Amino acid sequence: MINPNSLDAALKYGKLGFSIIPCNTDKKPLVQWQKYQKEKAPEEQIKNWWKQWSDANIGIVTGVISELAVIDIDTEEGKEAIQAFIPDSLIMPVANTPSGGQHLYFKCHDNTLTNNARIITGCDLRANGGYVVAPPSSNGIGAAYTWEKGKSIFAVKPPELPEAYLSFIKNKLHLSINTSFYSFKENVSKNAKNESQQLLTMLTTANRMFQNGTRDNDLFNVANCLLKGGMPKDRTLQVVEKLAKKCCNPPFPEKDILVKIESALKRTERRTQNITADFREWVVLTSGVFLLTDAHKELTLLTRAEKQCLYVGAERLCKEGIIEKYGNKRGQYRKVEATVEAINYLNAELKKIDLKLPFDIDNNVNIYPKNIIVIAGAPDAGKTALLLNVVEMNMTKHKIFYFSSEMGEQEFKLRLSKFDRDIKTWNFYPFERVSNFADVVKPDDINIIDYLEVHEDFWRIGGMIREIYDKLRKGIALIAIQKDKDKEYGLGATRGLEKARLYLTMNPNEIKIVKAKNWADPTKNPNGMKLNFKLFKGCKFSTTSEWSK
Repeated sequence: MINPNSLDAALKYGKLGFSIIPCNTDKKPLVQWQKYQKEKAPEEQIKNWWKQWSDANIGIVTGVISELAVIDIDTEEGKEAIQAFIPDSLIMPVANTPSGGQHLYFKCHDNTLTNNARIITGCDLRANGGYVVAPPSSNGIGAAYTWEKGKSIFAVKPPELPEAYLSFIKNKLHLSINTSFYSFKENVSKNAKNESQQLLTMLTTANRMFQNGTRDNDLFNVANCLLKGGMPKDRTLQVVEKLAKKCCNPPFPEKDILVKIESALKRTERRTQNITADFREWVVLTSGVFLLTDAHKELTLLTRAEKQCLYVGAERLCKEGIIEKYGNKRGQYRKVEATVEAINYLNAELKKIDLKLPFDIDNNVNIYPKNIIVIAGAPDAGKTALLLNVVEMNMTKHKIFYFSSEMGEQEFKLRLSKFDRDIKTWNFYPFERVSNFADVVKPDDINIIDYLEVHEDFWRIGGMIREIYDKLRKGIALIAIQKDKDKEYGLGATRGLEKARLYLTMNPNEIKIVKAKNWADPTKNPNGMKLNFKLFKGCKFSTTSEWSK
């Protein structure tokens, strides 16, 4: 007899757009499931599976096929460790597992995001090439997967993976591969065979890579990394051949190995061709004096060939009059600022914007039309809570547009319902938006961007803020960005300060005024002042100190 609860749930998941497979109580698929990483089983097929296996568990294939990535937490240590990467304001679907663990559901649009294990203590990631068992599946001995109350995937839309989490796992994977490569390269002349084996050992013990569903992408990434590092094509081929034969499960077809190498070579060639274009854009977003070594770091140039290409690009920009050599230091240049904008000061209104800010920040800083306010916050610091408080404090005086890259309609309702007011009395305009915010900001109103997502090339953040600034007239923009807890500035470092008239940083229980250009009291400099607070109920702040330096 078919389990109606299980089949009904499987069909509902299918209607949400997920790729469904039947699984046993030991979590193993009951079908050859690889094809369902690329195509979804139709409803009739799902019904037939449950006719064949009446007590089947429900497997959801993760990755772009279902637009899902799931963080699988196995231990209490994992539940604690993951908190450093997920803001307390972020609400996502959460499933409890029979073993006491949790599954946290997020969006996945990146086809290069693959499974990983234990990069964060007690936590795995299921993305492209993976699957998870979903409620109401059972382990066969009486315990079941359940949705946490109010956080089922039918009630809460999966948000984007937090930038802090993505940056961390990508840096860890990049480091493990690059460390292995440089160890190999330094010793290759001594005994290539031994070093090849050493590289294999380091790569295969660092992460659970080269499995069916991910091996193709993993081999390409290794080949690309080795070629970028300057390893000759024949040496790279040797390494990838060994990985394909000894580490892939199942072994990777030998005839396709050279295709991986050629594909990686083409990417490396394209990378070299794009360096000049990237450098030109980097210069546009730079001001004053800079060193080519600054560009090396921010454009992640590793090889001598890439750096030489950048030098040629610099010489070309010198001839065009965009930059010029500066001082006696080698590789030092200055951007030529040849354009100016007229300032119509005679017709300017000397009127600040009547904007209330949490913690009485407005008593220390004046806000004027066309001002940018940046809030750089660490995970769990309360960025979203602060921005929603700005809405509540000003929505009767101003037209406020809130662009969120994290929250859908259910999450907004959950967050707003925590405030001490009838949810129907909120008066603002929330929208989902993840990129190109300059295209949608309202020039004469209050714009809140929660948050400005940047996953790589963090130096571009200054240009993104500049684009928003250029669209403003009488309005302002409050822009949230991510910040590492131990860093002084948010992503993009000082580039985020360039257009900001007020720059705030938030760590858990602490807020700091890093930059304030328009002092409310000419005798009281607010720059560098800090205040301690507590955040409770996810929306309310109470101060535990006064503003001080």
